[in-house]
Amino acid sequence: MRRLRSLGVVLAAMAALLALPAAHAPAAQAADAPLSQGKTATASSEENGGTTAANAVDGNTGTRWSSAFTDDQWLQVDLGATAQVSQVVLNWETAYGKDYKVQISADGSNWTDLQSVTGGDGGTDTLSVSGQGRYVRMLGVHRATQWGYSLWEFQVYGTTTGTPPVQGGGDLGPNVIVVDPSTPNLQAKFDSVFAQQESAQFGTGRYQFLLKPGTYNGINAQLGFYTSISGLGLNPDDTQINGDVTVDAGWFNGNATQNFWRSAENFAITPSNGTDRWAVAQAAPFRRIHVKGGLNLAPNGYGWASGGYIADSKIDGTVGPYSQQQWYTRDSSVGGWTNGVWNMAFSGVQGAPATDFATGSYTTLDNTPVSREKPFLYLDGSTYKVFVPAKRTNARGVSWPANAGTSVPLDQFYVVKPGATAATINQALAQGLNLLFTPGIYHLDQTVNVTRANTVVLGLGLATLVPDNGVDALHVADVDGVKLAGFLIDAGSVNSDTLLRIGDPGSTADHSANPTTMQDVFVRIGGAGPGLATNSVVVNSNNVIIDHTWLWRADHGSGVGWTTNRADYGLRVNGNDVLATGLFVEHFNKYDVYWNGERGRTIFFQNEKAYDAPNAAAITHDGVVGYAAYKVADTVTNHEAWGLGSYCNYTADPTIVQSNGFQVPTGSGIKMHDLLVISLGGMGQYAHVVNTTGSPTSGTSTVPSKVVQFP
Repeated sequence: MRRLRSLGVVLAAMAALLALPAAHAPAAQAADAPLSQGKTATASSEENGGTTAANAVDGNTGTRWSSAFTDDQWLQVDLGATAQVSQVVLNWETAYGKDYKVQISADGSNWTDLQSVTGGDGGTDTLSVSGQGRYVRMLGVHRATQWGYSLWEFQVYGTTTGTPPVQGGGDLGPNVIVVDPSTPNLQAKFDSVFAQQESAQFGTGRYQFLLKPGTYNGINAQLGFYTSISGLGLNPDDTQINGDVTVDAGWFNGNATQNFWRSAENFAITPSNGTDRWAVAQAAPFRRIHVKGGLNLAPNGYGWASGGYIADSKIDGTVGPYSQQQWYTRDSSVGGWTNGVWNMAFSGVQGAPATDFATGSYTTLDNTPVSREKPFLYLDGSTYKVFVPAKRTNARGVSWPANAGTSVPLDQFYVVKPGATAATINQALAQGLNLLFTPGIYHLDQTVNVTRANTVVLGLGLATLVPDNGVDALHVADVDGVKLAGFLIDAGSVNSDTLLRIGDPGSTADHSANPTTMQDVFVRIGGAGPGLATNSVVVNSNNVIIDHTWLWRADHGSGVGWTTNRADYGLRVNGNDVLATGLFVEHFNKYDVYWNGERGRTIFFQNEKAYDAPNAAAITHDGVVGYAAYKVADTVTNHEAWGLGSYCNYTADPTIVQSNGFQVPTGSGIKMHDLLVISLGGMGQYAHVVNTTGSPTSGTSTVPSKVVQFP
């Protein structure tokens, strides 16, 4: 409760009130109603129920806002739209600010000073300013009295752009199919989408199935390209499927090596015959799933397969990869694991097989050093929210049902639907909204800029961003805790410098307490048409977690050729203490991965060199034939990696002999574990595995050449 002021001060205040019309006369411009009048105002504190923030923008000089009796108090107004601000008038009560700032912001979080006032004497302050934004505030630094800050009126003048604010929340759009166990003809819905998407590798359809909590009986959800299926419970066991969620390769004559771009997440499944089939290749995550039985990762007939990724899942029975060439499993539990072909890596997996890379295919770490599970959409009663899991350190096993993390209501997201413009997306971000991309293809004529810490950018149904006219697709500022998840970036036909950039060049901030994460974010250059990008992903920020990505310069499809879909680099890491878990990068014209930051770590890497190198001369540099798949810069002193594989398939010139798959500096801080290179059927060869260490590949036998430890 506010203490009574002394009689003398009260009399002085009364005198000030009597003189109010003259002492508080506003500037000439104030004849027009200010942009701030009647708008939403908030404050760091309010002295009592009669001195609320709204009083300072109500146009009534007989009502006021007053704060608590401390410094560093603020009052801000939301103008409702972006404005060019030219003048701010502060009509002080007796308790005025001696030192204060007037600031402007686009999003209500990141502020720019318009003017700093020192040695103020109360009364009316009329400030000429210049700045653009939606939010304007007074930030009190030092009070002139023993009381707080008090304003009769806080008036902001200028001109608005006429752009209304972007609204959060709303429906999920036409390509999100929400069902429950009573939905009629549910199997027909799955079958209809699958018939369209089964072989539509470079098609335009995008679909997301969302299953409300409950029990679904007799379902076989077959997933084709750009199709995702997710439960809407907070825990996987909230959504029970008695049936199957299936990926097979009938469309490609039993070959699963092109079963890309689909996903399953956040449900429990009891397979109809005891074992579910998930025969996928790259960019097909299997997350947060409880399989009450076994899991078969090979297609019917055990044809070729080239995947894949499991995280935060519990498989009660045995996982059988069979013909899978490589696989990475993280923070999960399995009842058993039967075999493997070349490169099977595990971190934090209960029941994982022991490391046997020298004679087999397994690399096993007991824990994952740092991880954070992917954000996901769920229903809290009838309200959609996005759950953002907390960071884990030295994780082992699944994160649920404990579910440490935070829930963000859907009305704090701009629900992006096909037809949305980059300008609107950026306006939503500037307002402080997160982004939920619904299934669709989004052409961008300007870069999407994420500047606010903890922003979530989440895609459904492999939502696809396409930068046009050579712009970059997405930039993330050097801030804490941004979460990027569940979308595809498709290069445009005009060269972009960098499709995704995390952190500004030269970023130095420590984000170890709250790292930015990039999960199930995929990049494609060519395949759906000509695509060009010098860099696919550049990480400048420190402490970033890259958790499952496939960066792919297309080797088939439309617009494919050594110069037609030119892309020099897949991943460039400049930040320190960056961790990659599940890194798939293929076919780039130069280095697939170039690591320039200190203390980087990678757990599992899969690579194919570009098929279409026209000859050895085209890839010779610094006296070395071929760019290493994974290059650690010569200046780096500390780097560690586990379970790395690179394959060559030089179909344009099978006589190419690449110098090595991996190139790293030597020293006590460099530790490379379990590396292999393979010539696919003799289409080109490797002379060494890492630097000048490791046996050459062996003709047409498609047998790995390995190095268990380097140096």
